[in-house]
Amino acid sequence: MPMEAAARDDHNSGDRSSNWSRRAFLQSAAVGGAWLAGGSLPAAEPPVRDGKPYMKLSLAAYSFNRQLKRNWPRPSGNGEMTLYEFIDFCAEMNLAGTELTSYYFPEDITPEYLLSLKERTFRQGLDISGTAIGNDFCVPEGARRDRELEITRRWIDYAAVIGAPAIRIFAGHVPEGESEDSARERCVSAINEMVAYASTKGVILGLENHGGITATPQQMLAIIEQVDESPWFGVTFDSGNFRTDDPYRDMEMIAPYAVTAQVKVAIAPNNGPKEPADLARVVKILKDANYRGYLVLEYEEPENPFEEVPKYLDQLRELIA
Repeated sequence: MPMEAAARDDHNSGDRSSNWSRRAFLQSAAVGGAWLAGGSLPAAEPPVRDGKPYMKLSLAAYSFNRQLKRNWPRPSGNGEMTLYEFIDFCAEMNLAGTELTSYYFPEDITPEYLLSLKERTFRQGLDISGTAIGNDFCVPEGARRDRELEITRRWIDYAAVIGAPAIRIFAGHVPEGESEDSARERCVSAINEMVAYASTKGVILGLENHGGITATPQQMLAIIEQVDESPWFGVTFDSGNFRTDDPYRDMEMIAPYAVTAQVKVAIAPNNGPKEPADLARVVKILKDANYRGYLVLEYEEPENPFEEVPKYLDQLRELIA
């Protein structure tokens, strides 16, 4: 590298470090000032990303929901495939990562099992791009809510052991006879509590647009705006879950908050019949939001995933290149 270019790189690196330091100081001062004044913490903001958009491919274990043996939160189905075999499939596809959904872990999860998954993915040249749980933070105070929070804490611990940087979480549904406002308030409280715990384990929580009180981008933003600002919280962008009149418009609204991104091969506008997703448009939405991270294919269609998933991975490789 020419000396002048090296000098420019050093200068730019210094500027970035200085800017980061100023941002960190101002954020810390703002948080500290609000706390000393007895006020609330700042609301969650979109993550600040340096550099150009950049995506790596991963595959969600849910893509093989019919083939995998499902054990959690309760046994179901007749699948015989194991997570080890799913990891091997991801390696055969030359992916950068693998998303190990919690549903397919054994009922009794031991440290030895978690470490064996970590070893298998490393040996196969894969990152664990994340994991996912099926929680509900809208439930009323009581034993069930305590259980939802305990399960989330437990999976934060599991994620830390296997080296998963992020967990997909849900918000939940309004209990019968209650208002959405009260359900949202409980959801926000639970997210804040869990994010505080996740921050001590180095795990990011990504709230997915997954029906219930996150069925529209406006509902998503109503939650996000009340969550305390933290680098350990963001959105799990899911391209297939908005059943609104214009899902692509609504994806654009949440894309700036994405810390993980799942792409499905179909959408269902106005909650109608499924139609093929415009994958190029989905990837462009993420690029326009300067997303940097894993793009996780989550295949949910009735055709054989062993035959269909490779085709869609090839398409996505071209789109993110």
